[in-house]
Amino acid sequence: MNSRKVTSETRRGFPATKSHSQQPSRILIVDVTTPSWTSTCSVLSEALENILCLACSLAGPCRIPLLSLYVVQNHQECLLPFMQVKENFARVQTCIAELRSLPREGCFPRGANGVVQAVQDGLQQFKQYSRHTAAGGSASSSVEITILTSESGREMVKQLEKKLKDVDLVSLRRLQIIEVLKRDSLEPEGVEPSAPAEEPGSDDFAILGMDIDVQTVEDSVISLEMLFKTWLHDYGTDREQLHLLLPSGGFSHATATKNSLMCLKCDLQERLLDPALVDGMRTADLSSSCQLVSWPATVLYRLRVLKALKAEGVCESVLYGLPFIIKPTSCWQLDWDELETNQHSFHALCYSLLKRNWILLAKCEPQNTSPSWNIMVHSYYIIIPSDSATLLVKAVAVRELLLPSTFPALLAEHPERVCGPIEAS
Repeated sequence: MNSRKVTSETRRGFPATKSHSQQPSRILIVDVTTPSWTSTCSVLSEALENILCLACSLAGPCRIPLLSLYVVQNHQECLLPFMQVKENFARVQTCIAELRSLPREGCFPRGANGVVQAVQDGLQQFKQYSRHTAAGGSASSSVEITILTSESGREMVKQLEKKLKDVDLVSLRRLQIIEVLKRDSLEPEGVEPSAPAEEPGSDDFAILGMDIDVQTVEDSVISLEMLFKTWLHDYGTDREQLHLLLPSGGFSHATATKNSLMCLKCDLQERLLDPALVDGMRTADLSSSCQLVSWPATVLYRLRVLKALKAEGVCESVLYGLPFIIKPTSCWQLDWDELETNQHSFHALCYSLLKRNWILLAKCEPQNTSPSWNIMVHSYYIIIPSDSATLLVKAVAVRELLLPSTFPALLAEHPERVCGPIEAS
C-alpha cells in the first residue's frame, strides 16, 4: 500500500476533548461510477464482509462503534444508516448483498459531486445521531470518512476542499481517500512516484484543518482486508500506554537508581489479534497474567531496561505470547514540545540499537507498589529494533518456566543419498 498524507499547517496539537468512546465511528463511501467497478465490486464485498464478520465476533470493547455505508451512483445513496456493528452481522450481510447487486460499469455518469454530497450527508447524519444518543453517553464523538474510488485522489482532494469550506467539520477526525488500482497500475516497489503537475496550496488545507490521507491500494481481497483492519486498531489518545525506562548512564549501568532513569513515553499497538478474543477460538490463556495488553488501554506499563544484548544471542525458543509494537506516544495530554522531544529520543534509540545490532532485556515493574502477596512474580521482555522507527516487544520465559533442552549439534556433512532427495523436493 502506498500512502501520502496532505497535512494542514494549522494543526499543531491534539484534540482536547474526552469522549466516552475513543474509537471513531466510520463512514465508508464507495464510488461505483468509476471504470473499474466491475472488478472491484466482488473483491470489495468479500473483503468488507470478512472484516465486519471479524469485528462483530471480537470480545471486549467495540472496535468499530458505528458504521454507515454510502454508494455514489448518479446521486449518493445510503445503503446502511449509522448502526452499531457488534452483534449486528445479519444486517451487515444484507447491506453487502445490496452492494453486490449494484449495476456494473457504464451505468452511471462520472463526477465528484456525488462523493461531496455523500460526505456532507454523512456528517449531517452523524451529528443528528450523536445528538440523539448523547444522553446515553455511549456514542463516539468523532467520525472518520473513507472514500473508495479509482479516480485521482489528488483531484478529489481539490473538489472536497472547495465544497467543504463552509461545512462544520468539528466531528471529522480524518478524511481518507483510497485509490483502488489494478496491480499493473501501481508504482513499482522502490520507484518514486511521479510528481503531480500542481501541488495544492497549504492555505486551502488550513481551511479544512485536518489530515487528508491519500493512499493507493491494489484491487484485491487481501489488500482491501488489510485496509479495513486498520479500523480495529486502538485509536485512544487519552494517555500513554507504556513507559520505557532507560539507564541514563548507558546500558552498562544496569543498577542505575530510579532517579537517574530516562523515560520514553510510548503507545502499544497490536501486531496480531489475540485468538482468545475471537468467538469460537476462545481458550484459557495460562500466560495472560504475564502478558502486556494494549486493548483496552486501561493500564500504564513500566518496562525497566536491564541490559543490552547482542541480537544473535537470543534463542527464539524462549520467546512466547503475542508480540506488540512500541511506538512514540500520541497522547493529547502532553504538550507539543514534549511529544516532539519524546519522538526524537525514541527514534534515536531505534537507530542506536540497529547500529550496534543490539536488543534490550527489560523487566516489567509491578503495578501495585504494596502487593499483598509475599512473592512478587516479575515478567521479562525483549525489545527488538527495526528500520521502521518502531520497536517490537515479546515476552521472554523466566528460568522457572524453562525445561531441559539438550540436543545434539547438527552434523557438518550428510550422506548424498539423504541430502539429494531433500534438496530436490
